[in-house]
Amino acid sequence: MFSDPRSVAVVGASEDPAKWGYWLASGALTGARRRTVHLVNSRTPHVLGQRCAASLLDLPETPDLVALCVPAAHVDTVVDEGLQRGARGFLGITAGVADERALAARIAAHGARLIGTNSLGIYDASSDLQLMWGSLTPGPLAIVSQSGQLGSELAAMGLRHGLGVSRFVSIGNQSDVTAVELLADLAGHDATRVVVVYLESFTDGEALFDTLAALRAAGKPTVLLTVGSSAASSRMARSHTGSLTSSLDLVDAACRAAGVVRVKTPAEVIDVARTLLAAPVPNGQRIAIVGDSGGQSAIAADVASERGLTVAPFPASLSESLAGLLPAGAACANPVDLAGAGEKDIESYATVVEQVAAAPGIDAVVMTGYFGCYSQDIPALAAAEAAVAQRIGALVDATGIPVVVHTMGPESPTAQALWDCGVPAFGSIEAAAGALAHAAELCARPPVEPAPTATTSATAVRPGYWAARELLAQTGVAFPAGAVVTTGADLSALTELKAPYVLKAGWLEHKSEVGGVRIGLADTAELHAAFADMHSRLGAGDYVVEEQDMRDGAVEVLVSARRDPQLGAFVVVGAGGTETEVHQDVRVERAPVSRVAARQMLDDLRIAPLLRGWRGRPAIDIDGLADLVVAVSELIAHRRDIAEVELNPVRATAHGAVAVDALVIPVAGQEHCESMELGDNT
Repeated sequence: MFSDPRSVAVVGASEDPAKWGYWLASGALTGARRRTVHLVNSRTPHVLGQRCAASLLDLPETPDLVALCVPAAHVDTVVDEGLQRGARGFLGITAGVADERALAARIAAHGARLIGTNSLGIYDASSDLQLMWGSLTPGPLAIVSQSGQLGSELAAMGLRHGLGVSRFVSIGNQSDVTAVELLADLAGHDATRVVVVYLESFTDGEALFDTLAALRAAGKPTVLLTVGSSAASSRMARSHTGSLTSSLDLVDAACRAAGVVRVKTPAEVIDVARTLLAAPVPNGQRIAIVGDSGGQSAIAADVASERGLTVAPFPASLSESLAGLLPAGAACANPVDLAGAGEKDIESYATVVEQVAAAPGIDAVVMTGYFGCYSQDIPALAAAEAAVAQRIGALVDATGIPVVVHTMGPESPTAQALWDCGVPAFGSIEAAAGALAHAAELCARPPVEPAPTATTSATAVRPGYWAARELLAQTGVAFPAGAVVTTGADLSALTELKAPYVLKAGWLEHKSEVGGVRIGLADTAELHAAFADMHSRLGAGDYVVEEQDMRDGAVEVLVSARRDPQLGAFVVVGAGGTETEVHQDVRVERAPVSRVAARQMLDDLRIAPLLRGWRGRPAIDIDGLADLVVAVSELIAHRRDIAEVELNPVRATAHGAVAVDALVIPVAGQEHCESMELGDNT
């Protein structure tokens, strides 16, 4: 009903261009050949040359969709009239409606739906539906925006570059219909090729990103714009994980899992959208740079590297071949400097690009510099420059290897010719490299299957360290040998544990602050003395004795997980130990992760060289550590009653990984779950 209604009623229709009623009425009338348009205004009999009804009750038929652009005080009355007539859809333009949740509930109770309130409107090019402020031009870009005005800005920016809109929805306050529903409907929208989403919050974020993953699978990539103050997670975690991961870290991880590109500015939205529409997606992030200025080529290399692209080294045979083509003094490694070859023979641009694109290990080519200006500065070369653009476009078409151009003449006929033949051409290297880097993310991070449906276990999570240890051990996490003791006599029975020992007050969440953990107890005498001291200070309870992990060559790693109230479950790896916050070396992904993904997370850490063996030390068992990461990720993904799990540190060696400290926190309101922290074993 919101994309192609059989009939529309605009309540509050007006002839004053300064009023919402004018824009919705005039827009609705553009689709009059496809649907019946009713205008409603109790104060005038005619608007825009069409007869007006005084109220919805006076219409000759029931409208499918009612657009509400009346003062807030009148919205309830108009909605009641629409429900009385049997309307199935309402578009709430009006802001400041009192108790809009109750309004939405009343609409839903009648089997109807509401977009808004506080919406700027909706548009669908395929069905000639235009109910919004302003007007749009048809094209391949769908825009779903929490801010109507920002959505309009994106549409206007796209239009300046010849990029029109297939569907536009300003979701407003999402009192009823949500962004998830509207995005899901785009999967079957043939006119849409790229989706742009602006969100300020991520209510029902799990379903949102599963929907975006489905859009990606349907061949409709999504570009997400959000803000740094996103309310994706308002709760501060009580663990290291909470202080090391922000809400945007989680959004980025969800984007990676769903195959979504997140950008920071409206300009980037349009740059990326245009690139995705014009050029093939690169198969990786390894690029060749071809320039006609040493300085511009060097800057291009720096900018590309900063954006995560790899300026791949050329094989010696390629550099030798280029040296035979280019003037003496040309740079024939990566990046390439033509050193004046373009001025002597403009075809050399295409020749060099063809050669570097054919090299093994090159996923895309960036061309930077003067090309594109010949048609402006030397009109006699316009045709030749256009022919080179066509040749480069033919290369892209034949090989699927994208070429992105930074040109000093972005408004030139050649620049437009490049766009027309599938070669994005930008006026700055930042835009060119940024758009290519974002496009490369779609290949580097293919979408994964939706996260499994989480459940709350029927088995209660019992309080205390030992119970937490048992829970985690069931997932495959290894711990040092240990036992529970409550009295000194129990200590005497611990004949199978080997010194040095660790003693922990197992019921305390924060042990170190109150002297609830002792390490390095060399023998049973020290163990008994430590227990007597701790028992006298802290009282009765379940104490835990463990063998202290003393293996040589251990690397301390953080492995943790958290369940965000909106975005769902995530797993984190990082540099562990008491300096975790100092190192700030973490990677986060949506849970669960595969072993391949877990290994990639570990490889991306700055401490990865330590894991692989540093200065003669043996490499740790990375596969075993990855399996532990997978196990923790599956636990948080499947158990909705667990808010956080943290193992810090995990002592990883060539002989496996052992967790010597951990924290488990239940989701608030899960009464049967208690907060548990494994003591500090370091």
